[in-house]
Amino acid sequence: MRILIMGGTRFIGVYLTRILLEQGHKVTLFNRGNKPVPAAVEQILGDRTNPTDLKEKLMGKDFDAIFDNNGRELSDTQPLAEIFQGRVQHFVYMSSAGVYLKSDQMPHFESDPVDPKSRHKGKHDTETYLAAQKLPFTSIRPTYIYGPQNYNDLEAWFFDRIVRDRPVPIPSHGQHFTQFGHVQDLAQAMANVLGNAQVIGQIYNVSGDRFVTFDGLARACAAAAGKDPNALKIVHYDAKQFDFGKRKAFPMRTQHFFADIHKATQDLNWQPQFDLLSGLKDSFQNDYLASKRDQATIDFSIDDEILGRQ
Repeated sequence: MRILIMGGTRFIGVYLTRILLEQGHKVTLFNRGNKPVPAAVEQILGDRTNPTDLKEKLMGKDFDAIFDNNGRELSDTQPLAEIFQGRVQHFVYMSSAGVYLKSDQMPHFESDPVDPKSRHKGKHDTETYLAAQKLPFTSIRPTYIYGPQNYNDLEAWFFDRIVRDRPVPIPSHGQHFTQFGHVQDLAQAMANVLGNAQVIGQIYNVSGDRFVTFDGLARACAAAAGKDPNALKIVHYDAKQFDFGKRKAFPMRTQHFFADIHKATQDLNWQPQFDLLSGLKDSFQNDYLASKRDQATIDFSIDDEILGRQ
């Protein structure tokens, strides 16, 4: 198939491009050209935030499928959808499980209500638009994504403290459940969407197949880094006693946050290949150590502020 990926040179896009090439697809990336691309990939240079530029660069192009990996707001995706309306077999949109409304009943199912005040509201607006336009779309809602090349400080936040034998400050009681999904597994699920008529018009949660507490995640990161998880010092604190301003004291929302992935495993012929520990080891060895972040200077001023009150 002829496939267009919006972005494609960061994290998810890198893994997805690799899988699609291995499957024999012809892949084109649309981006600003700030990073190198594989030799087998065609690249179209442009700015997706400029609708005129988007139309000039893509109007004359034909693709069988499109992966919109980096559209955050409806205004990002609408011009792209308009260009390929009636001209594409599949439009795969990267949404987020962050759209769900906080609930007393977990895990989140794809049919659960969404939060109108969520910072991911733009993604749900886009899903609603794509459905109304009757585009052959499929939407993917991951929870927390981790793995090598992650540009969000998730697992690396824990590794920073663990490798330096520092305490790990965790808000509240540390027993909130969360869910990590490895980027390789996410990319594979996305690739499995292609050629599957059953998934047209559907939304899928995609993540790991187990849930973990914040404390359990910290201990799993310690084990992945070769440390004794039972010797790890975890410090719980009340975030309401601090004014961090815009600074981020902890990399995840302090609430239960996990989603059911059975629909994806059934419809996409897909199953996560990484359990949490093997995925964290992959990230630690092939990214954290490989990039020498263990030797970098890290700002622990917020930690010190928290620990100073304990």
